[in-house]
Amino acid sequence: MSDFDNYDIKRVMSVLPHRYPLLLVDRVQELVIDERIHAIKAVTINEDFFQGHFPGRPIMPGVLIIEALAQSAAIMAIESLGLADSNKLVYFMAIEGAKFRAPVEPGCLLDLHVEFVQKRSKVCKFAGKAMLGDAVAAEVKFTAMIADPPQ
Repeated sequence: MSDFDNYDIKRVMSVLPHRYPLLLVDRVQELVIDERIHAIKAVTINEDFFQGHFPGRPIMPGVLIIEALAQSAAIMAIESLGLADSNKLVYFMAIEGAKFRAPVEPGCLLDLHVEFVQKRSKVCKFAGKAMLGDAVAAEVKFTAMIADPPQ
């Protein structure tokens, strides 16, 4: 049994600074240090963004799918770099090749798969896929910087 077997919402919130309505990771299914993460976002009709995106046809905005992947990557980076109690933040630097393949609707379980492409102490590159079962909902490559929070 690894330290990451019970990575529930409490542990997610202990690592990420995000809170409702922008906390977009509900739990971590698998975390392999220095390699990959599989996190889950349970998408519900109660999400604020569904009020306006779109009335009568609720679809999770693509930018929020990318944000969920980025939050998953942040968990992986913080754990892999041993920064869990450091208050370090993970900031987007670049988003490349974002593609949206299928709509994400209320009631979906969004599987968030992210891998390291490159890992350094301050800048990391990632490749992510948001999955709905076997179907790709979105895929993206992105770069993030690890830094101190603003004063």
